[in-house]
Amino acid sequence: MSIGRISLFTVFALLIWFSNSLSAADAPSVELALTFQPIQKDIEIEIPEKAEYSRCKVEVEQNKKSSGWIVYGPNGQVLRRFVDTNGDNVVDQWRYFNRGLEVYRDIDTNFNNKVDGSRWMNLAGTRWGIDHDEDGTIDEWKMISAEEVTRVAIAALAKNDTNAFKALMITEKELADSGIKNPYADKIRESVKGAPKEIPVMLTKTKMLTPETVWVRFDGSMPGLIPADDVKTDKDLHVFENVMAIVDTKGKSGLIQFGELIRIGNSWRLTQVPLPIEGESMQVTEGGILMQPVAGNTSLPTNSTVGLSKEMQGLLDELQKLDQNSPTPDKGAQAISKYNTERVVIIEKLIAAAKNDDDRAQWTRQMVDGLAAAVQTVGYKDGLKQLQAIRDQVQKSSQDQDLVAYVTYRTLLADYSSQLQSTQSEKLRDVQTWWLTQLENFIKKYPNSDDSAEAMLQLAVTQEFSGKVAESKKWYTKLVENHGKSEAGTRGAGALRRMNLAGKELALTGSSLAGGSIDAKQFRGKALLVIFWSSWCKPCTEDLPQIQEIYSKYHSQGFDVLGINLDATAKLAEDYIKQHKIAWAHIHEEGGLESAPARDFGVISLPTMFLVDKSGKVVNRSTTVSDLKKALPDLLK
Repeated sequence: MSIGRISLFTVFALLIWFSNSLSAADAPSVELALTFQPIQKDIEIEIPEKAEYSRCKVEVEQNKKSSGWIVYGPNGQVLRRFVDTNGDNVVDQWRYFNRGLEVYRDIDTNFNNKVDGSRWMNLAGTRWGIDHDEDGTIDEWKMISAEEVTRVAIAALAKNDTNAFKALMITEKELADSGIKNPYADKIRESVKGAPKEIPVMLTKTKMLTPETVWVRFDGSMPGLIPADDVKTDKDLHVFENVMAIVDTKGKSGLIQFGELIRIGNSWRLTQVPLPIEGESMQVTEGGILMQPVAGNTSLPTNSTVGLSKEMQGLLDELQKLDQNSPTPDKGAQAISKYNTERVVIIEKLIAAAKNDDDRAQWTRQMVDGLAAAVQTVGYKDGLKQLQAIRDQVQKSSQDQDLVAYVTYRTLLADYSSQLQSTQSEKLRDVQTWWLTQLENFIKKYPNSDDSAEAMLQLAVTQEFSGKVAESKKWYTKLVENHGKSEAGTRGAGALRRMNLAGKELALTGSSLAGGSIDAKQFRGKALLVIFWSSWCKPCTEDLPQIQEIYSKYHSQGFDVLGINLDATAKLAEDYIKQHKIAWAHIHEEGGLESAPARDFGVISLPTMFLVDKSGKVVNRSTTVSDLKKALPDLLK
């Protein structure tokens, strides 16, 4: 849901009028309150449709140290807060919400009716920008994460906005305060100084960065600590080395190398212009300025850049051509085997030609990913043998435990998949027992690896499917405790929430397919069936006629259904609903199985159904159609 953005001039004019024409006791209309939009553009906020304005309301808020207005949505959720923090009866903070959380805030710190600061928070990230001249453009970042540095930088480069990019680079004052010694500081200073000239040159050469380019994700190993010493720095420094950003330009992915990032206070800073990894003429940075070994205490690291060698460029072109002509499963086992064998040979050559351990590890990961995918998706039998050989070699020779764990886990997944494909049904229980044992052994051996979190999730999911609820909860709990911030940890927390729903009020909100938003609370007073479904889910379609029959029979008596659609696009859901003439409401959020509703409840299979009583409490968190038929008459009494 979105509405058109009003101009910055209009925003400032409205701010002044709004703030000065109303007393603390006079709440503005809903229509006026919802005309306000964040000054910055990359924030997702909750905006009701105009047809829902009549169900929204604005209330006065009065605290000891502040006053203002709260805007409530059609389901009682907070949409906006306009706050006077200094008691002068003029609004100086404009706060915006999404899914019940504040995600963005515009701030007038000098109380002159103009926004001079913007903060992103909660679901929107970790940013705090300062707009010194109050023109709507961030001039300085008081707080920003390393991930968001690359995101903002890509957006600036896509728009060819040198000033926005410059705000991300380390300043002279920050360089002085950092404690970095010469000649390292001079080398960084030289790099920063040359950025305004380097950016236009780089943009004219690259085909990867265009106005259509969007940031996809951050890619980098863990940050390192450079301790205070007599050589590089007077203070401890946190440094990210060899940072990459994955971007997308009209459906084509690419890598942008940012190199070295330095943490200054609560912000991460760039020290050089990023380089797209493409073409023979582009340069690849060999390490950063700071994270380099030194001999004695006088040598400056040779932060040399070299063009891609003809050998490397030739191999990359060869790999790209091979991947563009990769065989589909219907081409047969021989074609698939030939393709994967040739691909492994090329990547092995790339590994041999790589100039540092990070590049070698990256190519090893790509080789392993390709083989594991081939084993799991098209049954490439020789791939498992190749994976096992790579695993044995990496375990024997590599000191990089993250890489060892990465290769070991994907080999394990491929092995499990291969056994499932080739085992008779009466032997599957033995395969499952083997799989659970292997997962537990992996977790014990690599407890701190990212894949350990995924292994715990696999254990928990497998136990849940097997009906071992207590064992499943044990692993979900361990996952959340040890890897709570990981993707798997988020799913684990959602699964625990789902498994403990019985007897609790259902907290569920989301965007309606019909427009606006839906909150489970609006069904209070009715018996409610919540269905997580998708158009590709065969059991969902099989259950649908019975659920429609129950809906027709009991809807007039106080029964309702709420669908939570997990299709990749809203259109898929809309076409399915139209085809099957489904009458009830549906929530749809972007992301499909990775969407917010699916993650919030750790949904692992479809359909997943909750049965809720008239008071809003869940009476069955794993309902079947048979359960529904039995329970509904009593719930409606």
